[in-house]
Parts: sequence; structure tokens; C-alpha cells
Amino acid sequence: PICRNLDIFLSGEEWVQKNFLKHSLKYELSLIEGAMGLFDGLGSTSYSSTANVAKLLDTPIIFIINARGQVASLLPIVRGFRDFDNELPIKGIIFNNVNSDRHKRLIREVFKNEDIEILGFLPSDSKITVKKANLGLISPFDNESKIDVDYFANFAEKNLNLASLIKFLKSPPQKILNTSYINNFRIDKTKPIAIAEDKIFHFQYPETKEFLNEIGIPLIPWSIFNNEEIPHEASSLIIPGGFPEKYANHISDADKSLKSLRDFRKRGFIYAECGGMMILGEFIKDENGNNHKMSGILPFKSKKSNLSVGYRYIKGLKDTPIIKQNQSIRGHEFHYWEVEVPSSEIDLEKSEHQNQLFSPWEIKSWETEFKNEGWSDKKLHASWIHLHLPSCPQAAKNFVDATQINYSQDS
Repeated sequence: PICRNLDIFLSGEEWVQKNFLKHSLKYELSLIEGAMGLFDGLGSTSYSSTANVAKLLDTPIIFIINARGQVASLLPIVRGFRDFDNELPIKGIIFNNVNSDRHKRLIREVFKNEDIEILGFLPSDSKITVKKANLGLISPFDNESKIDVDYFANFAEKNLNLASLIKFLKSPPQKILNTSYINNFRIDKTKPIAIAEDKIFHFQYPETKEFLNEIGIPLIPWSIFNNEEIPHEASSLIIPGGFPEKYANHISDADKSLKSLRDFRKRGFIYAECGGMMILGEFIKDENGNNHKMSGILPFKSKKSNLSVGYRYIKGLKDTPIIKQNQSIRGHEFHYWEVEVPSSEIDLEKSEHQNQLFSPWEIKSWETEFKNEGWSDKKLHASWIHLHLPSCPQAAKNFVDATQINYSQDS
């Protein structure tokens, strides 16, 4: 099964409800993994937090707590979370880093009068520790990410009360009638979209491809890692987020792919998010100070910077392929890189970047002011921002309309 993103800020309550029901009804059991702390949401609020999602979907909460070096102190921690919002159904608890029978016995003694079910004690074990890397993630295409599923299963069976846990994972009995994506698009099936999909680029919401399939747009995979040319029949191109910095040298050697990308710029619409935007620049500067040549479509260099992460409010500055002037949408940002434009002002109209480029929108986070961000013209959109197109009708319509234009006529 494919993991789904249940994000109230990005997608709205109705979308989250429908998407959860649509997919959970296919299976006997459903599990939602909370992000960050239980009440951590937008800024200092609990909006779009795990607690917010749990209450919206009426799902029980299994609380997981690190018990290392603690016994009696665990009780006020759990009571604090439970009593902070007495409408929140915290039904069970799993204790992490419990490495002796004595530790288990003492914890049970502390919680013997609490109305909360202890579902297991997990000992420390390096074999079930998921490794972290850039962005806190190990790519599923990376050999380091491989896990021993049988070992995990045996570990869970040995240390968890699975019979009790499973009763909380039962899929909801509700039925949902309308689970379709956005309708009423006029689609020219002779204009397929190519999508970069390989071990470099794969950060994309699965609902995006499902939405495009549902409305009838043919999709074609394209691999930069394999130095492929963009399929000639493609009229638009999506380059999602990924790890271009990890494969910068590999990309710079992908001469066929980079030339194909430059050629495609003249005839089709390009949509690039985050890491996808980085290969549109001149160079990626790695952590050792080495420059790796990219496509050169946009006049910037990408270099390592501080973490930029969080929700973003977005307002359109001009009419673009993705957003219209004064339209407001929402997105998410998550990267350790920044783009560096040469200090001397570039006259874009006279440079090799033939079309006049401009920022498509201005963005702000919880407590910041709006600032211009991204690159755009009539057939290009490149930005650090990740959008959830299927649940954003304005951006989805603009995107689909942009894919239906015959750009070769005005190049």
C-alpha cells in the first residue's frame, strides 16, 4: 500500500476526510503516523497537528514515549498530554527503550490505576533504527534504506500486544460516495506529460499522478539517472523534488539528459519543485566547494545553506502557468539549499535566458513577512515550494491548462 499525506493545512479538512476514507476502506487495518509532537501544528498552534487530524477523523491515539531512565516521571507526562485536551482519545501507550523485566514491572506498577492500555515495551535495538540522511530521510532507492521486514515483524510480535493493538487499527465503517478528483477538464490526449522518476527525483505526492491519470492526461517516465532524453511526444515536463546534490556529479555527466532538457525548454512547459528546480540552474556547488554543471536554463547556482522548512502562505504576483495575480494558495517548503544569483545584475532579456523571468508569487511563513520566491514565465514554473495540486483547484486548473497549450507555435 502507498502512504498518503493527511495534511489539513495543505489540503483542507474535506480532502483529508475523503482521502483517508477512500483508501482505508480498501484495507482491513489503517495506521496514521503522527508528525512532530502530538499538538505541534501551524506555528505555535495545534492547527493541522496530529491531534487535529485525529479529532477530525475520529481515530484513537496510541501514545509512544521514550522511557529510558524514567519510571514515576512517565505518569505526569502521559497525564499532561491526555488532560491537555480531554476530547482527544488517547487509548493506548507503547514504551520505548525498556530493556529489563524490572523496568517493565515498575512501569506497570506506576500505571496500574490509569485508564489507558499498555500495548507493549520496546527494547533498544540498532537493527530497527531507521537511518537518517539529508532532510532526515534515507531514499527508498538507497541500499542503506533496506530493512529486514521479517526481523521487524518478529520484533513486533515479541514485544507488542498485537491482539490489543489491532483493535485500534480497524478501518472505519463509514462509506464515502464521492471520492473523485477535480472534474470538467478538457484534455488533449496527444499532449502527454513526462515526469522525472528515478533514484534522484521521486519526492512527489502520489495523488498528483493519480489526479492526472484520472482526468485523462497520459504520463511518461523520464530518468536523468539513466541519461535518457525527454520522450519526444511529451508536451510538458514535471521535475519533482529529490536528491540532486547527492548525484550532482552524475547529473553533470548526463549529457543527453541535460541537452534534452535545454531543447525541451524551447518547446514545452516545465514544472519543477525544490530539488527539481536545482538542475535548471547553472551549477550545484557541493559541500567541498566543487561546482557541478547543470542545464543552465535558469541563472543561479545552488549551494548548501540552513534548513528551510514549514508551511507557506502564497499569493500570486502575476498571471503565471500555476497561479494568477492575487490568487492565494498554500504550500510546503523543506530543503537545506539556496539559490545564489550572481552579484552583478543580469539583464535577462539580453542573456541566453531568452524569456523575461519573474517571481510567480510571494510567500510567507507563520511569523514572517511576504517575500518574492521562484522563477516563472509563460512556459516555466520553478520554485522551492511543494504544492498538493489535487486538493488545490485553482493551482490544479492553472497547471492543467498550461499543459494543453501548443508552445511550439510561439517559441
